[in-house]
Amino acid sequence: MDYKDLFKDIEAYETIIIERHTRPDLDALGSQIGLSLILKNKYPNKNIYIVGDMTKKYSFIGKMDEIEDEKFNGALVIIVDVAVSYLVSDKRYTNASKVWVIDHHKNDCDITDYKLVDTTRSAAAEYIAYLVMKEGIDIPSSAATALYGGIITDSGRFMYGANLSETLRVSASLIDFGADAKYIYDNIYIETLQEREMKNYFQERIKFKDGVAWLENEPEVFDKFKCEFNDISRGMLSLMAGIEEIKIWCNFTYDMESNTVKCEFRSRGVEIVDVAKSFGGGGHAYACGCTIPSFQNVEEVIQKFIQLLK
Repeated sequence: MDYKDLFKDIEAYETIIIERHTRPDLDALGSQIGLSLILKNKYPNKNIYIVGDMTKKYSFIGKMDEIEDEKFNGALVIIVDVAVSYLVSDKRYTNASKVWVIDHHKNDCDITDYKLVDTTRSAAAEYIAYLVMKEGIDIPSSAATALYGGIITDSGRFMYGANLSETLRVSASLIDFGADAKYIYDNIYIETLQEREMKNYFQERIKFKDGVAWLENEPEVFDKFKCEFNDISRGMLSLMAGIEEIKIWCNFTYDMESNTVKCEFRSRGVEIVDVAKSFGGGGHAYACGCTIPSFQNVEEVIQKFIQLLK
């Protein structure tokens, strides 16, 4: 699709609702909130909303709107940072007049034919910032801060990405628009003593085999630590990164909402997304995930990664 068609639709619709995936990370929230602030700044008389579940960890970046079902009738919905329907947080998008997707993952889109996907982008926030600047639309400092936060986290502070020079160029432009980098860093990289103790607990439980490291987080960990799902599922992944002998690391976390096990996979120099896809998941070449029925399936996943390394 031509990106200009998206901006023509934004111009045409009076009600615009921006969505993203469930259990949002900062890229999803930064993309969603950043885009909404940009559009509110350019179109102060339009009705622009953001919806979806929220996480306490990233509440510093903004809050969601609570809107009636009727708001979706005749509306334009823009879904960011996800292209598969089962992961979209608010399913009411199906009642909208038109739906667009803006994403950067290596997944086939089953939501709409109106989509802009660039898998070379380190973050959806980077892609959105690029499109907005290409269209010549002003980015207020609050929006620049939200988008910058999405880039920082999804790029691993500029360690990951297929086109790092472009990521840095877009990020520098956001700084020029007034992005508050210190605000982002202070909120995501300073932790409480309890959070540090939590990391020590999981550090002792990491398993290793033939270049693969992993954690298996049973339901009782949520009784021991009163925290959100992502605090463990994604939050403990970094404990296994940066180990010379480990090329692939995984986190398997019980999800009581679906009675399944959510899997997060990361790697260094080894493309792993096809393994995630073989279990019905997807994502990026070096950062992806899937869902498995139970912990009994963990060994099968680990063996696939070991064979991949061989």
